[in-house]
Amino acid sequence: MTLSDDLNFAEQGGEFDRATPASPVLFGIAFTPKIIGILVGVIGLAGAGYILLNLLMPAWESYQQQQAKSSELQGQIEQKKANIKQIEKVKEELAQAKQQKVQVLGLFANEKTLDTLLLDMNRLVESGNTPASINAVRAKLKRFVPVSQKPEPITDGSLGLKVDGKLQRSTINAEITGTYEQTQSIIRNIERLQPLLIIKDYQATLAPLESRSPLDKTPVQVGPVAINTSFQIQVLMPLSPEGIAAAAAAAAKATPKK
Repeated sequence: MTLSDDLNFAEQGGEFDRATPASPVLFGIAFTPKIIGILVGVIGLAGAGYILLNLLMPAWESYQQQQAKSSELQGQIEQKKANIKQIEKVKEELAQAKQQKVQVLGLFANEKTLDTLLLDMNRLVESGNTPASINAVRAKLKRFVPVSQKPEPITDGSLGLKVDGKLQRSTINAEITGTYEQTQSIIRNIERLQPLLIIKDYQATLAPLESRSPLDKTPVQVGPVAINTSFQIQVLMPLSPEGIAAAAAAAAKATPKK
């Protein structure tokens, strides 16, 4: 082989090298470094999306659920704390209501004060008498007569519809005699008695003149003018729970049906 043939072979070999592609080819597509870089980037994005959808999103949803559950539990705790405070407040209000009830009931009379009312009246009337001249008028309790033997429930609305069937009263007709000043003092002292009393039908008239002596029957004015005062005392007492139920039943029975 000559030198020229060798040179021609070298040239042919160069053409073979140029004809052979430098990048791999698949399905007619030459995978150049640029295309390979794009494919790697796409595969990376797809992997990141897969990780996001299958790993991160469930974890995030679980976190959100736990956060919501934690907020709900915290709200329940705060609600229970508020309920505890509300219970304590209700207990305090209940205790205050019971105390007020005791104080209000203390204003009313009871069976014991009703039994001692006559003694109290005598004491109040006698307290208006003071040692004085022989011509002084002495205050006296002339009459003290209960209208009924037992207290009667209040159902006539005379004290307001709200107390109907809740209170009972004992009515007493009383009469006293004394001077104007004595009578005024006695009435005021009756109103100051501890049990709640109502004085009604107040009437006052001049007392008849007394005679000068057993031998002289001629009426004559001796000392200050005496006044006869008659009035009605209503003693108010609370009804027992049984009495309230009985009064309500009686009121319902007495109400005409439409």
